[in-house]
Amino acid sequence: MEKTNIALLTDAYKQTHWMQYPPGTQYVYSYFESRGGRFDSTVFYGLQILLKKYLEGVVIDEAMVNEADEFCKKVFGQDYFNREGWMHIVKEHGGRLPIRIKAVPEGTVVPNRNVLMTIENTDPKVPFITNFLETLLVQVWYGSTVATLSREIKRNIQSYASRAGEEVSPFHLNDFGFRGTSSVESAGIGGSAHLVNFLGTDTLEGIRYAMRYYNSDVCGFSVMAAEHSTVTSYGKDFEYDAYKNIIKRTPDNATVSVVCDSYDAIKAISELFGRKLKNEILARGGKVVIRPDSGDPIKMARKALSILWDRFGGIRNPKGYRILNPKVGVIYGDYIGYDMINDILHAVVTEDMFAPSNIIFGMGGGLLQKVHRDTQSFAFKCSAININGTWYDVFKQPATDATKSSKRGRLRLSRTCYNCGFETFPLESGTQDELVTVFENGKITKEYTFEEVRTRAALPK
Repeated sequence: MEKTNIALLTDAYKQTHWMQYPPGTQYVYSYFESRGGRFDSTVFYGLQILLKKYLEGVVIDEAMVNEADEFCKKVFGQDYFNREGWMHIVKEHGGRLPIRIKAVPEGTVVPNRNVLMTIENTDPKVPFITNFLETLLVQVWYGSTVATLSREIKRNIQSYASRAGEEVSPFHLNDFGFRGTSSVESAGIGGSAHLVNFLGTDTLEGIRYAMRYYNSDVCGFSVMAAEHSTVTSYGKDFEYDAYKNIIKRTPDNATVSVVCDSYDAIKAISELFGRKLKNEILARGGKVVIRPDSGDPIKMARKALSILWDRFGGIRNPKGYRILNPKVGVIYGDYIGYDMINDILHAVVTEDMFAPSNIIFGMGGGLLQKVHRDTQSFAFKCSAININGTWYDVFKQPATDATKSSKRGRLRLSRTCYNCGFETFPLESGTQDELVTVFENGKITKEYTFEEVRTRAALPK
């Protein structure tokens, strides 16, 4: 496998920045934050993946410097590459990066507009390296955004569950997003980010990333499930035989999910599952989960629950909410996003008085792909610079957009009170710093297990 050349793992224009800092610059200090965005707080997740995959250990040698030097001459048509700086890292640091990264422990939920991570060079001869690494390090936005989105959905489902006297299930939101991601790496990072909050997934790469980069055991789970090919391969006239075979081939005590909209979802639920296969379903130890994934999601979810209630019955819990016979349930996986889940739950829970435990969700592109850096408005900015031994504050303050004003000085993150929240202060203040040194001079100095990440991100009781 080709080794990544760290000297080329950046935006092209950053190859010229080493010449642009003030004369005498020794240290550059920058920070990363969410400046706002869709949700009020952010789950910090994914930095450990980047550190282990790209920054740990020896990451640059003379051959890589030569490659980058030649490549950049062709890109720019000029000799802009900082050969001297990179060769200094090769010779004086053995190819290990002389930087220090401090970050909030992964899984921590931090109110927006607070520092999440800082980075600074530790060798005064290579101050360029701090912001050279911005391009790579900012990509922690992706894991953090998916983890945040997944957690916010969990929190919303929990609000409906509490109303009905229930708890949100670890399988209430399932990751269906592998095929919709832009790369296998995206599936790994985004898929593992979702698993910070839930256990249900079909993105195997997400499980593998949690195992590889966070010392986890298998931390995501799935079930026997049909797809349209396994149903339609029988032909329209033999739809019943397809369903019967799928149920028969599933172990008696196991859950099976069956997509039912290949032809007529309403008919399939009402007649095939609700009548012809009713005895087989009731005789099983496990649950048959029906997936009606065509049509208006709200109407179809309500209709499916209503038919199953009529055909299989159920009970009303002490709060008056309907709970289906435990042998059946519904999963919806089409057009699913944060707002759609809320709209479906509002209809089936608030209006139809079905408990949220009757319906779970599968989310694909909306979970792993329909997010971007501006979902939580992430930014990486220089806030301090050391020139000839003296630190100076650095900041931006655009007259045309106050939301883009940046922090100044070296920073620390402190709790305002236990479990209340956080606030950013100057590094020199006496408050305890929640930022932990996780990387220094080529070594990862603090690792987190996946269970530790999950514990921090857990919803409050």
